[in-house]
Amino acid sequence: MTETAAGTTTWTVGQVAERSGVTIRTLHHYDEIGLLRPSRRSAAGYRLYTQEDLVRLQHVVVYRRLGFSLEEAAVLLDDPDADVAAHLRRQRAEVMSRLDELAELVTAIDRALEAEVSGIQLTPDEQRELFGEGFKEEYQQEARERRGDTEAWRQSQQRTAQYTKADWEAIKAEMDDVNARFVAALQAGEPADGERAMDVAEAHRQHMARWFFDCSPEFHACISEMYVNDERFARTYEEQATGLAQYVHDAVHANAARQG
Repeated sequence: MTETAAGTTTWTVGQVAERSGVTIRTLHHYDEIGLLRPSRRSAAGYRLYTQEDLVRLQHVVVYRRLGFSLEEAAVLLDDPDADVAAHLRRQRAEVMSRLDELAELVTAIDRALEAEVSGIQLTPDEQRELFGEGFKEEYQQEARERRGDTEAWRQSQQRTAQYTKADWEAIKAEMDDVNARFVAALQAGEPADGERAMDVAEAHRQHMARWFFDCSPEFHACISEMYVNDERFARTYEEQATGLAQYVHDAVHANAARQG
């Protein structure tokens, strides 16, 4: 970070790349196509970005994550009638629209492991033995009714139909370990967006992808909404540690952003 003779704070392309997570090559490309041209140049001709440039870059990143093309992002950003607040309102509306599109998938995922055992070849007694008294047979029917036509459901059904009791014991042990790692990170004061918590969130995602259904970081983040919005999910986590439901939710979102 440097300061020009006029007192304007600027950043080099390398500093902007480090600060924003956008590669230097991408920043050069944005400059070449006119999407984000640095407002200043050093005496030697090097690119220097101002605070206003960084704000524009932030909007570009958001629009790109929302699926807009570079051309579409440029049109939105160069709208003469739009200001920062207008862009933020537009971005929020688009995010909410995407959330609505994913709502069926989000609501399709029921109570942690209970929602996933709807196709396993275990007796009710064996299910309660593995997953505790919190397991209820009606969860199976509810899960089937809510997500029976989704790809995630079909994958889960196909995979779990072959699982033995030993497989489910391994699944439970693995999930118990992940949850214990979440609790340890929370109680150690680790931030939800810190490396330790995000690593546990990634282990959680990999667990779901390995045993049940394809689980992208984005889909994982959608699922995590129910950890705080569905009282059954929240209770499962809160019984382990106060504040754990929100902590897991935030860690999953941070991990998704890290991988995005």
